[in-house]
Amino acid sequence: MRPLSIVTAVISLILSIACIEVVWCNNGRRVGDVQDAEFSDFSVPLEHSFEVDDVSKFRVRGALLLKAGREPGVSLSQNQLTQDDRVKLKDVASVDGLYRIRVPRVSLQADRQTERQMDGYLTAFVRACAMVESHLSDVITLHTDVSGTLIGISIVTLPGACRGADVEDDVDLELFNTTLSVMAPVNAPGPETALFLERLEQESENKGKNPQEQKSFFAKYWMYIVPLVLFLMMSGAQDQSGGGAGGGGAANGGGR
Repeated sequence: MRPLSIVTAVISLILSIACIEVVWCNNGRRVGDVQDAEFSDFSVPLEHSFEVDDVSKFRVRGALLLKAGREPGVSLSQNQLTQDDRVKLKDVASVDGLYRIRVPRVSLQADRQTERQMDGYLTAFVRACAMVESHLSDVITLHTDVSGTLIGISIVTLPGACRGADVEDDVDLELFNTTLSVMAPVNAPGPETALFLERLEQESENKGKNPQEQKSFFAKYWMYIVPLVLFLMMSGAQDQSGGGAGGGGAANGGGR
């Protein structure tokens, strides 16, 4: 093997590894080439539609290369826009039409030997004029649930607003410049049960160290309760004595 061929092979291998390591990779390969990708478990089509009459007619834009697992990896291979597609996209943008994309609803964490079932499609759209003025620069985000199943897709362009800028050179509408990412749900913070139990234990220990808090109501205030009870008892006894003396005088007066 010639030294030049060896150097070329090494460079190709390094580029392939770099492409695998990133979340997204738009390397310009056609969709037919993605079936031989060694790092993908399976692939699903990425389709798009843009029509002047706003009637969806989806066709293949590219393919998503999905690598199953707890941390699923996703890569993207896309076709170039043909001359007819570029003209049509500009026509749709001139009437403020929509540019739509869709992907099948599949699971990213299914077993490799298990047949993956496609349950409908997930669709998103953006204004066609935004796609034209951004020169096909878009950001596609795949949303998954806790089981790894795709539940949503979103697309935005960079820049995102339509400012009426003219794109005269069709070469700017030939290749997609796409950033692809996957967003999984984030677990909400759970209740701080351990901290709560620790606080209860500290309160119990503090009460044990302070016997005054464990005393009953009578034990705490006996010095006030006992004099009050004695005073009430003495007052009742005096009332009974005075009542008996008054009754005897009335009886003596009646005897005269």
